[in-house]
Amino acid sequence: MTSVSTSVFWGLYPPKNDFSLLTNRFLSSLSGSPRHVVFQNDELIRVPVVVFTQSDMYVPVLIMVDYPWVSVSGFGAHIKATRKHLIVQKKNNTEQYPLEDISHLLVVGGHTIHSAAINHLAKNGVYITFFEPDGTPVGTIQPFSVGDDEDISEQQRLLPRQRYAIRIARASIKSRLFSIEQIQESRKSSLFYEGELDLLHKSLGELEYLIKLDEIRRLYKLSSDMYYEILSRSLLPELGFRRRTLRPQADPVNAMLSFGYALLFGNCSVAVIGARLNPDLGLLHEGRGGLIYDLIEPLKAGTVDPIVLQIAGESLTDSDFERTDDRCMLSDTLISAMMKSFYTTHISDRVNEQVYSFSQAVKTGADFKILY
Repeated sequence: MTSVSTSVFWGLYPPKNDFSLLTNRFLSSLSGSPRHVVFQNDELIRVPVVVFTQSDMYVPVLIMVDYPWVSVSGFGAHIKATRKHLIVQKKNNTEQYPLEDISHLLVVGGHTIHSAAINHLAKNGVYITFFEPDGTPVGTIQPFSVGDDEDISEQQRLLPRQRYAIRIARASIKSRLFSIEQIQESRKSSLFYEGELDLLHKSLGELEYLIKLDEIRRLYKLSSDMYYEILSRSLLPELGFRRRTLRPQADPVNAMLSFGYALLFGNCSVAVIGARLNPDLGLLHEGRGGLIYDLIEPLKAGTVDPIVLQIAGESLTDSDFERTDDRCMLSDTLISAMMKSFYTTHISDRVNEQVYSFSQAVKTGADFKILY
């Protein structure tokens, strides 16, 4: 087997136009000359991959990001610190982080933290925020004489709101079109009624010409409602799912979607606060948690929806839920299965990437690269 030395470039995933430049930099660091290079940067998935060959060996190159926050979730971890390192012990695992690389410690659920650890973290300017197990923030310990959160909030307020709202809406619509296309390919049949596909593509084009936020929201809601109605055609009619409904949900599919989106919201809430962003300063969405809704909206169709559709189409049984006159309740077994799928597919990693990209855009003026 041919020996190849590799380098890893740290940073956000590059946009398509910059991808070849990054790859050329990488290839120039290799010993020997690769035979050919294949570029893959799917506009919908936004996960660029470089694959190069030398002889008959294929090597994937990963672009990685270090986030300035550390999250400890679940239950039973012991959190300690020395003068230079944060130490997290959980079951048989011990993880160690240099304090100089951390700006925020996020404690989600029930854990033990030493007072000495709080002192060391505070002295190094590290924020500590505590959350309920579902991601609801409880409180924050702020280092003395450190307080630039209001500056970050002001930077968020100065963002070009209309432009960002349009980009979030476009990414969300594209992700849902891609999701429907995947379902159609697996079923080998169309889910669209006449004119629906053209209408969705027309909505994408019209977004660029809208000026008022109310117009952007109205067009986005129309396309979102259409998506769920089209999605319902891929499921058995007896499940009772016709469209997306508000709580309380009366069918198991809506109930599963709501639970999955709540997990997504909780993970994003933790990351947003970890980045010290104001979660209530939304762009496409307004009100409490507006920014969180903005950041998870483009991710829903590619993360939560496939989990729900797979369960609904392959393994859902009558014992997995209970219906009353006005609501549908999921069983503990089904909830556990959904949580296992959520975390084993590393959805939280994509949430972190989304939040980190946005925080960099706010703080440095960099381009906001939306994952979907």
